[in-house]
Amino acid sequence: MSEAIVKNALQAALVDLIDLSLQAKQAHWNIQGPRFRSLHLQLDEIVEEVRTDSDDVAERLAALGHAPDGRAATVSKESGIGDITENFLAVSKGYELMVSKLQAAADRIKENLDEVDAADPLSADMLIGIATGLEKQAWMLRSATVEE
Repeated sequence: MSEAIVKNALQAALVDLIDLSLQAKQAHWNIQGPRFRSLHLQLDEIVEEVRTDSDDVAERLAALGHAPDGRAATVSKESGIGDITENFLAVSKGYELMVSKLQAAADRIKENLDEVDAADPLSADMLIGIATGLEKQAWMLRSATVEE
């Protein structure tokens, strides 16, 4: 049972991270308006971070003897962060949208951390680091929209 908890938590994190990288890139291509450049560049940083994280999660799954599933159909079916528009996106809405997606991915990781930690502290530690990074990125985006 505990092996399944770890596998499921890692797999859920994997699909959310892959989806997050794709959606951040979608926003990167389609944002428009004031403060465009700042968000455009920050989205690239987010993409780079979550791609590295997804690779780490996939490799952890494989190290534990489970085949990571990052196929498009799996990501589309199992992601917990919601969808993104295919249209152009105002920069202000882009900030809000990405904050919610980053937080949703972090929150989903945190849902089963106690059970994962009891079964596999190394996987839990990795997931804690990833959730912390996602929350940091969300904070950075929120901070960029505070009015003086």
